[in-house]
Amino acid sequence: MLFTTLDIVMISIGGCLTAIWMFFYIKGYKKASFFDPLTEKEYPLKEIYFVGFEIMETLKYQYKSKSDRKLRKEVEVLYGPKYTEYYMRVIYAQKVTMAFTLLVLAFAMYGLANSAAAAGIMIVFAGLAYYYFGTVAENRIKKRSDEMLSDFSEVISKLALLTNAGMIFREAWEDVAQTGTRALYVEMQKSIDEMNNGVSEVDAIFNFGSRCIIPEIKKFSSTVIQGLIKGNSELTKMLQEQSAEVWGLKKQRVKRQGELAASKLMIPIMLMFVGILIMIIIPIFTNLGA
Repeated sequence: MLFTTLDIVMISIGGCLTAIWMFFYIKGYKKASFFDPLTEKEYPLKEIYFVGFEIMETLKYQYKSKSDRKLRKEVEVLYGPKYTEYYMRVIYAQKVTMAFTLLVLAFAMYGLANSAAAAGIMIVFAGLAYYYFGTVAENRIKKRSDEMLSDFSEVISKLALLTNAGMIFREAWEDVAQTGTRALYVEMQKSIDEMNNGVSEVDAIFNFGSRCIIPEIKKFSSTVIQGLIKGNSELTKMLQEQSAEVWGLKKQRVKRQGELAASKLMIPIMLMFVGILIMIIIPIFTNLGA
């Protein structure tokens, strides 16, 4: 069997990349336990992340670029300041490992299928993997924010109802926090833990707004802080006003989501329309040619 110049180049590059991958696999294997706390659901194939981790350690990457600062803020929101550095390294290890592994497989694919197109597709997948795993934190924050906003109006309504019935704010906050397990309720429960550990109500509510990062919830936390300073009666009035405002915002949000869903439906409709045109026009031109 004769090898073309392309075969020799591809085999050489593939062999070098495989050797590099194996080198970092062997060198980084002792650090595999670093990723034990991760769940397989959120971090698939975590068993080989030490390959990417060892590459970043060898390069002595400092995690201080502009995109890293943005990622650091996102990670801090998801996991808290205490674990920010850990998850920064996990995310980089994940995307470097997945991208590099797919790149090695691209050249293996060329050897098996003898197809440059197949290798090219795998190389594209490697680039997409690097990009995708770099945006996972941002996507999780967006999903978390949407979940919080969907529960927000109900939470404020419950707080307004309980405080209006004469319950003091802290008790109302604890009661409402225990009624759910989604992201907003979890953040409320964290505030309760802070209060129980000696943090003042004002500081705990401020921290709650900071962790949620959503403008509407930050505004709510500021309103609550003002109400706590002025007194429980004033707070009840503020909560009722805020509840009415939030329900109005929720209606607008639902309306926008409906409009967005309608606009997304236009894409498959247009594709179907183009397909129908092709099915009609090609036979006409074929008959004209005949």
